[in-house]
Amino acid sequence: MPVTSASRHTVPASRRVLAVMVMVPLLAALALWAFAWPATRMAPRDLPLGVAGPAAAAAPLEQRLASHQGAFEIHRYADEAAARTAVQNREVYGAVVATPQGPHLLTASAASPAVAQLLTQAVTSQAPAGAQAVPVTDVVPAPAADARGTGFGASVLPLALAGVAAGALVSLSGLRGGRAVTAVLGAAALVGLTGAALAHSWLGVLTGSWWAEAGVLALTVTAIAGGVAGLHALLGKAGIGLGGLLIVLLGNPFSGAAGAPQLLPEPAGLFGQWLPPGAGSSLLRSVAFFDGAAAAGPALVLSLWAVLGVTAIAFAGRRTAPAASNLPAPSAPTPADAAPARAS
Repeated sequence: MPVTSASRHTVPASRRVLAVMVMVPLLAALALWAFAWPATRMAPRDLPLGVAGPAAAAAPLEQRLASHQGAFEIHRYADEAAARTAVQNREVYGAVVATPQGPHLLTASAASPAVAQLLTQAVTSQAPAGAQAVPVTDVVPAPAADARGTGFGASVLPLALAGVAAGALVSLSGLRGGRAVTAVLGAAALVGLTGAALAHSWLGVLTGSWWAEAGVLALTVTAIAGGVAGLHALLGKAGIGLGGLLIVLLGNPFSGAAGAPQLLPEPAGLFGQWLPPGAGSSLLRSVAFFDGAAAAGPALVLSLWAVLGVTAIAFAGRRTAPAASNLPAPSAPTPADAAPARAS
């Protein structure tokens, strides 16, 4: 029996079994590292923190905080009003104000309940023995329905999965060009509206402008779906796998949504903010709780992902246009060709 070209290129079943046996443990190890490593190494690293008050009174506070090597990035402010403004503008996660009665801590649990708790413990532990308890003022509190921030942190994975699914479905369904772009944008818009309805109207996890939050959710999904579909347009099916790896296995645990990017080990915190899940969660915090403060950076990251992804989709649609449309139409057979040859 002759060996066909298809049979020569068919991978033997034993090799496929071996590939599955090797790849699955590798993926499991990668997922365990990506999720467990940041979670078990959470600690403040150059966490922006303000110190306010007269220089003579604030200097000892600053020195005690600086004793935590590499933990805090200290910002100096003249008084409590300036420190409050800095917290509200997301310049710092909190501030210690030197007062005649002792230190006064300003926090923003909406920025991160985990950071607010960490700052409270750090400042309280450094108070002199026998001193009064350090008063704490939550300048921008987290929503009452999500005081610990678990609902907000849990919202990253569904967005990541929705974006990856949208990009993969658009790619594998054969949509190209304008139709693929329309499908990505339409799916992202509907996810944004649905997400705002659930997280804001039903669960109370978000408390800002409803339409602004829906826009952020839609932009995040557009960035993810466009990135996945764009990678597919450039790399084929391997692009979908690469996109899923970046977004789900790296972008989700490195997003810092459950705490803060400055709590993650380096370079996970920085790298995560350049991926859509991290940038999307930072932008959503700014819009939902801080009236858009510090929104420019993450909005730019999401926009770059979205524009580059959509451009790759549109370009691939033009490049893979049916080649038959560029070929001349076949000529109609002539009567002489159509007539059967006569026997002489």
